[in-house]
Amino acid sequence: MTKSKEQRSPRLSPRQSPKLPKSQPKEKINWPDDPPAPKDGLILSVNAGSSSLKISLYQLVRSRPSSPSQGAQALNTEPVELMLVSNITSISSPPASFSFSISPSSSQFTPSLHESTLVKKQPIEAIKDHATAFSHFLRHLKEAAGIDKEQIVHVCHRVVHGGDYFQPVIINEESYHHIEKLSDLAPLHNGAALSVMKACIGSLPTANSIAYFDTSFHRTIPPHIASCAIDQTIAKKRGLKKYGFHGLSYAFIVREVARHLQKEPAATNLIILHLGSGASACCVQSGKSLDTSMGLTPLNGLPGATRSGAIDPSLIFHYTNKAGRISHDRSQAVEVHVTLAEEILNKRSGWKSLTGTTEFGDIVMHMKEVEERRSRGEEIPEDEEKWKLAFELFRDRILNYVGSYYLKLQGKVDALVFSGGIGERSIELREGVVNRMKCLGFEMDQGRNGNVDEVSGVVIQVGDGDADGRKKVLVCRTDEQLEMARECALDKEFWVEDSF
Repeated sequence: MTKSKEQRSPRLSPRQSPKLPKSQPKEKINWPDDPPAPKDGLILSVNAGSSSLKISLYQLVRSRPSSPSQGAQALNTEPVELMLVSNITSISSPPASFSFSISPSSSQFTPSLHESTLVKKQPIEAIKDHATAFSHFLRHLKEAAGIDKEQIVHVCHRVVHGGDYFQPVIINEESYHHIEKLSDLAPLHNGAALSVMKACIGSLPTANSIAYFDTSFHRTIPPHIASCAIDQTIAKKRGLKKYGFHGLSYAFIVREVARHLQKEPAATNLIILHLGSGASACCVQSGKSLDTSMGLTPLNGLPGATRSGAIDPSLIFHYTNKAGRISHDRSQAVEVHVTLAEEILNKRSGWKSLTGTTEFGDIVMHMKEVEERRSRGEEIPEDEEKWKLAFELFRDRILNYVGSYYLKLQGKVDALVFSGGIGERSIELREGVVNRMKCLGFEMDQGRNGNVDEVSGVVIQVGDGDADGRKKVLVCRTDEQLEMARECALDKEFWVEDSF
């Protein structure tokens, strides 16, 4: 249903951005104008993590849908075509690792160019931060693919926390400083995104930088779920409520799963688990977010690689008597100051604090090794029980949300969906969760679950539904970069009509 003007969130362009208190920028930024771009220009999607940078380059497909909500669904195609991808990791712990790959299916390149330009985890000493990582990508883009940076007309930035920004925002002085103010609510990501925005504006002065917010998808959460049981005068004044995150991923998953189920998104109810180093769950009713596990910040809800997840709020005061002291350790985030309490719960917790590693795959491997030794009658040292503790704790917290969401949907669930790096790859976690859900009608196909990596496609079915009440279990390979590029391509305000 098309929203009325009163219902729509206003697009925040340089002419419309709200008046916000400005902090003094550390350096002068030449903010670009935001004219519509010709359709033969390229879209760059940038996803900045705390120590990583994922980049995808797209071109518009000439015959494209006209409606963001129905067009691509109806034609079973995307409005953009992937040209190439790059992934830069370990930015905060040099040497950074650089990967680059031209899409074999791109109509712009020959298959031989894909092979000759492929770069896998090349150490690059010159990369010191997100800005130098982006500069290295632009240089390699020209050298390997022959693409001039001037061909890029829009840069889509994933921004974790947008506050009450519900629509894409063209980055200008006002919107930049608004996002900067929100950085303390997402200290592991917003600071990195701002750093890349600044680098883009400097390196690509004629391109529009556009922010896409993870919080936007959750704007449909009703007040009784989004609100906290605190003084509402203070809560509303300070914006203290549940915002939710991973929204770009959830938007992509809802559309792709609805397509797989051959249903309209508005007729689809899902329980989605986005499981990675940052993990969350989402309850989707009629294609919209009804509830999600993360809250005011990404810290709430499920534990992650270094995040505690939901805990008793008073625990931190017992954990350390220094809680609340400002930390000046700049390595914790880019251009962001966080309290020691937030640093402990965001960076020093999660399964790394339990096991010493952030790699969930290693945790599963060690857990299985210990269980095998136990089955042979070996005595297991207490310290080696940590692997099972981390696995079982994560599964337990996931089940808390799955059970709650099943009730909120009154059992009317079309599918349970696993996504994210762990959700898509961990055979053991998927099996462990679904085995505990048999009482609700979910059942795993062991063969399909074990062969997910061998199957192509976006959505893979690993548990069948039937007329007797069994519910489907799916794996969805999410793509936040594609979701941003798709939204950008379908937004008429960003393009000059008939400019192909």
